[in-house]
Amino acid sequence: MIQLDVISDPICPWCYIGKANLDAATRAKGRNPFDLSWRPFQLNPDMPKGGMNRRAYLAAKFGTERAEKFYKQIEDHAREAGLDVRFDLIETTPNTFDAHRLIRWARSAGVQTRVVEDLFLRYFTKGENIGDRDLLLDVAENAGMDRAIVSDLLETDADRDLVANEEATARKIGVNGVPTFILAGKHVLTGAQPPDLWERVLDELAGAASTA
Repeated sequence: MIQLDVISDPICPWCYIGKANLDAATRAKGRNPFDLSWRPFQLNPDMPKGGMNRRAYLAAKFGTERAEKFYKQIEDHAREAGLDVRFDLIETTPNTFDAHRLIRWARSAGVQTRVVEDLFLRYFTKGENIGDRDLLLDVAENAGMDRAIVSDLLETDADRDLVANEEATARKIGVNGVPTFILAGKHVLTGAQPPDLWERVLDELAGAASTA
């Protein structure tokens, strides 16, 4: 397997689209050589712990009219990627730090991508608040993690420093937007790359493997 680190935030629509495009490429080629590891990045590191009203957040960040145009374009891209994105259902822009802690623990449990996919689905398709701890516990349990253990961890500061330091490292090496894909620790792809680019990557990897 080839390590593929994905620096992302579960409230980033381009991260959701980027994952869908990667999946489309691996399906088209009939192979998936990647071992995905999801790394933390907060689009809103100063977001209040309880999040904030999404309309107020968008008005403050973009202006209402600009936000509507911007997110309509994202919906179009999501639809092309086969995703049902419902921004109209989202009421709260959450603080995602606890979600990133859960994603970190899910790696140890062997269900990290499953947890990330569920967070994407719940936020973008169902409009749920993924900053809510009960929801995070549901996500953990549905992925096969021990709900009680995750609950106990969330009540503490477990791994807060590790997540914060990992995000700080990403920013230090120049990551200022997500998704950022780091292939085999050295090749970097930024943004929601289209399926055909990932197909070319897969072909190159297959060619290199056959040559070796």
